[in-house]
Amino acid sequence: MAKYKGPVCRLCRREGEKLFLKGTRCMTEKCAIERRSYPPGQHGQGRHRASEYSAQLREKQKLRRIYGLQERQFRGVFGRAERRTGITGEHLLKLLECRLDNVVYRLGFASSRKEARQIVNHGHLLVNGRKTDIPSYTVKAGDIVEVRPRSREILSIQSALEAVEGRGIPAWLELDQAAFKGTVRGIPTKEEIVLPVNEQLIVELYSR
Repeated sequence: MAKYKGPVCRLCRREGEKLFLKGTRCMTEKCAIERRSYPPGQHGQGRHRASEYSAQLREKQKLRRIYGLQERQFRGVFGRAERRTGITGEHLLKLLECRLDNVVYRLGFASSRKEARQIVNHGHLLVNGRKTDIPSYTVKAGDIVEVRPRSREILSIQSALEAVEGRGIPAWLELDQAAFKGTVRGIPTKEEIVLPVNEQLIVELYSR
């Protein structure tokens, strides 16, 4: 599947939810959902028949777009979750949350997951003291994620850290803002992952 390069606000409108794809803009009145809360396109305000498959597909698309993954990447993560013992949907959410790009976003080093991927790709992050430039890297309990000393002057990182208090830090992460450093206190539980998604519908979709 080709990489989406269009306006990301259309994705939020298509799913009818704030997916927080544009960082702080999503918190303002400029958010597309606030202005036009219907799907994009000339038939966006029309009546649509919802089916079981449609509901499952929309949940999958919503979760995939929240984390910014392409279909093949998302299916790979689902396959890993499916091979684990326990509830597949919960494992899926935990694997997505523990991606390095998501952790960078959650810690406040970036204002969006897209920006977080760029920061990781450009080699601005250290994990346990070692340079790591793979956004899909899975963090573990006890890992320390920090901005490289020479990268701490980047304005986008500084401004994101200044705004992180309004967004909040998850309980499974700990931030030392002055040191540009975060610690993974543990793997997040299902209750700690707050997303507007019904992961069971995604499992049902892939089980067809």
